[in-house]
This record gives sequence, structure tokens and C-alpha cells, in this order.
Amino acid sequence: MKNHVQPVFIDPTTDEGFKRLFGDKVNLINFLNIIFRGRKTIVDLTYRDTERIGVTEEIGKVIFDLVVQISTGEEIIIEMQTSSQTNLKQRMLYYASKVISDTAPKGNRKAWGYAIPEVYTIVLMDGFHMPGGDLKTYFHDTCLCNRDSGQIFYEGLGFIYLEIINFVKSEAEVVDELDKVFFMLKNMSTLKTLPRIMKSAVFQRFFQLASYAKLTKEERTMYDISLKRKWDAEAVRMYQQEQVEGLEKQLGGLEKQLKEAKQASKKAVVIAKAQGEHKKAIETALKFKKMGLPIADIAKGTGLTIEEIEKLK
Repeated sequence: MKNHVQPVFIDPTTDEGFKRLFGDKVNLINFLNIIFRGRKTIVDLTYRDTERIGVTEEIGKVIFDLVVQISTGEEIIIEMQTSSQTNLKQRMLYYASKVISDTAPKGNRKAWGYAIPEVYTIVLMDGFHMPGGDLKTYFHDTCLCNRDSGQIFYEGLGFIYLEIINFVKSEAEVVDELDKVFFMLKNMSTLKTLPRIMKSAVFQRFFQLASYAKLTKEERTMYDISLKRKWDAEAVRMYQQEQVEGLEKQLGGLEKQLKEAKQASKKAVVIAKAQGEHKKAIETALKFKKMGLPIADIAKGTGLTIEEIEKLK
């Protein structure tokens, strides 16, 4: 287990850190406006269920279930959470589908006309990669689109994944507000002071709430438990990864051995076949020699050398 050194700022990817930073309404509005990159302008939001704990196997996960008002006057629904690796895409699709299903009235659906609100699922991925992804992309903004043309088919169902592990930019390489968000999420818990690039009011508010020194005794205890839970999960994930890599290495060794065995077997078959043909040629040559045929003709017919035929008795 890691030694616990008192940090200056808390880790926003722990359950308690996530809840503290994004449970603040102003922080969350600012965060959402950054990751929607001007496509939506959030003016207000309501926490429908501030801390909805997941199903049994995900006890401890904090999920924000939000009704968000945008500048056009419309309302959209957003689920925001951290997530584990197992069946990531399928689980997020399940959550989004459940949110959509829950908006349907119990009856009179004909009058309702399937007026489904836009639904977005936002996921902070910490410590693992996107299944089937690459190692360079750290921001995934996905929706339903035409497979061939790439044209958006339906805008109202979106999945935004922040693949924090892939963000490797230094402070000097940060270019925009989205990069600042990633830099903050990845590095906050190891920073000693507020970075120069985070001097705006938006990020100052995040770091003020993230101050470990400002936590109450009870909040520190809850945060420390949450941090230990994250470390334990990382240890399990690393162990599983080592097991998989070990099995892959063993499999690679077995495949190599199998390939070598097949090659040896093929070579043995070729040798055995050649030996059999040579033996047959000798038997044939011996018969022809006893019949008194010329040795030169026997050599042409059997492929043996004259010297070999002369030695036959």
C-alpha cells in the first residue's frame, strides 16, 4: 500500500473528491460548459439525485443525475460519474437507456409522442484505457451517426469520455480550457500550488474546494477512505493486468513451441518420405540388376547413382 502523505489538494477522481468538486453547482456548470465546447451553453442545473449509489457490485460509486437548463430554454438530462473498466461501453449504454426509459409516462404514450429529452452520459475514466481505443485520444465526444458518411443521425444521445490516462501534456503544452480541465484532473492531487495556467476564477474555485487543509476532520476521514479504495482498486487492476500479460506471454511461448513442433514434424515427414522412396528405388534397382539390365539404364530409371547400383547384391 502507498504511504499516505498529506496532500495540498485532494484527488478529484476519488469518489469523495469527485463528489466534493462536482457537487458544487457553480463548478459543475463551468465544467460542463468547457467540455461541451460551445455546443451547449448551460445556464442552470438541478441535481435530481445528488448521490445515487450504483448497483451492488459498484457500491461506493457516486453518480450525479442532473436536469440541465441550456440557453435556448430547453432541458437536457446528464449523468456524470467515474467508472471502472468492466464492460464500460455496455454499462454506459445501459445507464443512458434507463434514464430515457424513466422519462416515459406510465400511460397515454400516444399523447406523449415519445418527446424524449436529450440525454448525455459523462464519464471520468481514471487509470485505464478506452476499450478498442488508441493511446493518443483523451477526449471522446460520441453520438449516433451514419457509419459511412459520419453525418450525425441523432444528436440527443451522447457519450463523453474523459480518458485521463492518455493526457500527457505538461503545463507548458496546455493550449485551451479543455486541456486545463484534463491537467487539473490528472495532476491536482500531486500539485503543491495553484498552477500559473489556472489563475482564472473558474479554476481557482475548483482548487479552493480541493484544499485538503480546509476539510473537516470527518471529511478528511471519508476522503482518506475513498483514496484507499482507489489505491486498492488500482492494485487489483494492476495485478489482473500482470496476470493477463503473463498468460499472453505463456501463450506466445506455447504458440512458438507449437510452430516449431509443426515444422519439425513436417521436416520429419519429408525425410521419412525421401527415405521410403530411396528404399523403394534400391529394391527396384536390385530387381533390374538381377534381370541383367544395363546399369546405366537402371540409374536413369531409379534415380540412383551408378556407384550405388554397382554395390547392390
